[in-house]
Amino acid sequence: MSARATSARATSTRVPKPGVRKTVILSVGRRRILDHLKLRGPSTPAELAKDLRLTPAAVRQHLDGLAEEDLVSVSDEHTGAPGRPSGRWSLTRRAHGLFPDRHGELTAQLVEAIRQVAGDEVLDQVIATRTRAQQLDYESAVEGAGSSLADRARALASRRTAEGYMAEVTGDGDDLLLIEHHCPICEAAEACAGFCRAELGVFRAVLGDDVSVERTEHLLAGGARCAYRIRPVSVSAGAPVSASAPEPEPAPEPESAPELQPQPS
Repeated sequence: MSARATSARATSTRVPKPGVRKTVILSVGRRRILDHLKLRGPSTPAELAKDLRLTPAAVRQHLDGLAEEDLVSVSDEHTGAPGRPSGRWSLTRRAHGLFPDRHGELTAQLVEAIRQVAGDEVLDQVIATRTRAQQLDYESAVEGAGSSLADRARALASRRTAEGYMAEVTGDGDDLLLIEHHCPICEAAEACAGFCRAELGVFRAVLGDDVSVERTEHLLAGGARCAYRIRPVSVSAGAPVSASAPEPEPAPEPESAPELQPQPS
């Protein structure tokens, strides 16, 4: 039986893509190539074929599929068969995310260690330092966006997505919803609620004093995601009130009844 047929019948491993909902299906053959590149480093197709006992054609097929998923890349390309680079292949940053990673657990442990060694006050100072840097970064992104609230909110969402929050803004005009479908610091936030409080404060500071930001759904409170309602402060719970609309004139006071003068007898 050919290597291609063998890998086609192999049990697939489903691995979620970071940042999107689509699932990558890794056959045993492709998983073996990823493991080999992780253990041995950049390799040529010929080296992969020899070490894994696969045919060159099977290796090429697997590399093409992995490259389409942005899991491998090639460097030092040399001319081989037409359209086929024969350089050394290596894992991309995204591929490294498919291997066991305990940074979330480590972060939670560090948070607890700071609390035990230095106390909650110092932990709050650490979070405040991170928050200041985060706020400066977001302010830079928002200042370069358009002047409308929607433009600023979408610039903030774009920056949050770059950090792994899978954020988007829905709605138009004066009633927006910032939705974060993923929390990349969930374990740290579970260890210390100060991270969530600080982020809400950052959103309010970045979007300005004329904007109201309220959390309407919270992942750590049992929600499916985190969501924030963003509106100008002039927008009440009901219909928006125009900032340029004239204030209503006060109703005239009722005229008092004339006093009755006593009549001369």
